[in-house]
Amino acid sequence: MNRKRSLVRRTAVVAASGVAAVALAACGGSDDTGSAGHGGHQATDSASAVASAPASQGQHNAADVAFAKGMIPHHRQAVEMADLAPGRARSAEVKKLAAEIRKAQAPEIEKLSGWLTSWGGTVPAEDAMDHSVHGSMEGMDGMMSAEDMTALGNASGKAFDTAFMEMMIKHHEGAVEMARTEQSDGVHAQARKMAADIIASQSAEIEQMRKLLGRR
Repeated sequence: MNRKRSLVRRTAVVAASGVAAVALAACGGSDDTGSAGHGGHQATDSASAVASAPASQGQHNAADVAFAKGMIPHHRQAVEMADLAPGRARSAEVKKLAAEIRKAQAPEIEKLSGWLTSWGGTVPAEDAMDHSVHGSMEGMDGMMSAEDMTALGNASGKAFDTAFMEMMIKHHEGAVEMARTEQSDGVHAQARKMAADIIASQSAEIEQMRKLLGRR
């Protein structure tokens, strides 16, 4: 009788050990699977982060759109003013400055137009006098009136040089203000960089023109 009980106990212990072993193996398998699964999630998350990076870099907001829509006609008018200089300016410095303005701003018009198109926006019509595209910025961005442009086009020699620089200073000051608004409110990385470049280059040109006017 005692032998039977002892045998039963040993059998129970062995069975229990087997169950425990199976349970441990299952846990181990579960851990491995969990780790692999977690690693799989991490890999998926990382891939998603990489995939979303370009989208994040291309994000834009209403301030970016306003900057592009306002700066395109603004730059166009500056280029129009600069195009008058070769045949009307007397000063070699004014001619050089006009050429530099054209060289810098014409490519920026193309970039701004490309961004607007990629954002699903409409590129302003090629009419430098169309202030309707400026919205609330009208009168605050240094844009010249039709009368201003006519007067500049009719001037020549020293009178042109003076009028060109005085007008361009106001024009640049407007562009700098628009660029500062983009810097503070925009989110598009490339547009914000262009705004920083505009602030730096046009502020320097303003100082240059003020010095030239002071020597006249």
